[in-house]
Amino acid sequence: MDNISERFATLQCATSVLIALYDQEDRLRYANAAFRSAFALDPVETPLWGDLMRRNTLAGKGTIIQAADFETWLVSAQSRRGKLPFRAFETDLADGRWLWMTETVEGDGWMLCIATDITHIRASERDLRQDRDFALKASQTDELTSISNRRFMMMALEDLVCRQVDAGTALGCICIIDLDFFKRINDSFGHQTGDGVLIDFARRVHPLVRRRDSFGRIGGEEFMLILPDTTLAQSEMIVDRILQSVRGARPIQAMPGFSYTCSAGLVELRPGETAREIYSRADAALYMAKHTGRDRLKIVA
Repeated sequence: MDNISERFATLQCATSVLIALYDQEDRLRYANAAFRSAFALDPVETPLWGDLMRRNTLAGKGTIIQAADFETWLVSAQSRRGKLPFRAFETDLADGRWLWMTETVEGDGWMLCIATDITHIRASERDLRQDRDFALKASQTDELTSISNRRFMMMALEDLVCRQVDAGTALGCICIIDLDFFKRINDSFGHQTGDGVLIDFARRVHPLVRRRDSFGRIGGEEFMLILPDTTLAQSEMIVDRILQSVRGARPIQAMPGFSYTCSAGLVELRPGETAREIYSRADAALYMAKHTGRDRLKIVA
């Protein structure tokens, strides 16, 4: 057994395959020599993934990111990263290499990344697949806020329910969040201001959720948060932080007195429950929050 461990340690150091391990907070906890070389990492660095992408983009190293605004790209990328048990995609590096990257995520949020060099594939075929990947991303991203859209969120909800069935247990929560009096904001200040409020809300919530959580806009001023492997008490704390953060928002510079709030409905998964059933219960909890004063969280057992 020791000999196998020694051989594995030797091979992972020598291989050209890129290997990395990230924890629940998306901090790099292990990377072999090939990965560190490709992403300009020192031997002992353990940065957060977002910080690594930001630093490399400024330095012209690592992954090539074709976006006019890096921070908007980062929010969009993080809204999909680590949300599903397995994901595969292609990416190109500043040094000219083209990689096939896979992400495998455990239930507790730890993620294994493995990438192989596929630069030898013809450029015309690569362009075709890149166009496919861009189209897939667009189909799963909300155009206004850059976070996940309804299609992605419903897929994530279905995946969570399927995983609970396979595991024989139900652990996780769903929250639907709706901005209060949003029509009044549009009518009083215009749709451009309304769009600004939606963007502000998305940016405000994004840092408060964990990498394994899924957060997206499911329509109009309505958003959904999926919290896998999370108790009701833990979920309540997260949603309370969201409501508190929103209360302090002042998104319109020309009107420092303008503020907005949101209401939320939170439910816990039940064994044997379908995605439609849990969504319906969360929607009912949101309805209760709206009709008992707004700017609050309601939990339905």
